[in-house]
Amino acid sequence: MGEVRSHTGRIAVVTGAAQGIGRAIAVQLAQRGAKVVLVDIRESAETAALIGEPARSVVADVSTDEGWQHIASEADRAFGGADIVVNNAGIYPKATIDELTYETWRRTLAVNLDSHFFSAKHFVPRMRRNKWGRFVNISSNSIGIAITGRSHYMASKMGVIGFVRGLANDVAADGITVNAVLPALTDTPGTSAHPEQFKRLVWEQQAIKRFASADDIVGPVLFLTTDDAAFMTGQALVVDGGLYKIS
Repeated sequence: MGEVRSHTGRIAVVTGAAQGIGRAIAVQLAQRGAKVVLVDIRESAETAALIGEPARSVVADVSTDEGWQHIASEADRAFGGADIVVNNAGIYPKATIDELTYETWRRTLAVNLDSHFFSAKHFVPRMRRNKWGRFVNISSNSIGIAITGRSHYMASKMGVIGFVRGLANDVAADGITVNAVLPALTDTPGTSAHPEQFKRLVWEQQAIKRFASADDIVGPVLFLTTDDAAFMTGQALVVDGGLYKIS
């Protein structure tokens, strides 16, 4: 009897796939049988090389409707659509309220939240036709911890949870689930500029005393994109080694 792979026959769109958490998610989806559309603001060449033939790299700005039109068109052309969308792309410029400009505020919300709306507008109709679909939207555990200079970022990531909960109600009858994953500060190229002392202060507050890796975030995402999670929707799943204290 051949190996049973959990995502065989599925087509997934993963944003922010050029590096970090997005790359880890894309590679693991492919290893489990999915064909993957790799979306980033730059070419996802290294991720595509790791995956091989069942991957298509798409350069697009996820903060715009035009970007998502291009993504949807490329998914249709390469694989005939998509039934899994992982909204992972995000930015996190640091700025206290005294430093924060409206331009930074708007750009942060556009990349971190508007992109999730656009993904739904373009891919919900495709999922409805098949009566099956999975959205996993990456939020952040920062919404539940004390951290300065991130009011714009926290607003966008809290907005992700609100959008997930609302969208889940709209599409449940169509066999589509929508959930959020809230990762810890994770060891990726995007966080490499943080001082080691800061990173240590973060993970020392966790129950699991080490810095999160991208692979730590992948498992919950994979679960939420399978039939095993068919009765789970509108949820915010915290994956941070026990830092976020639910009250």
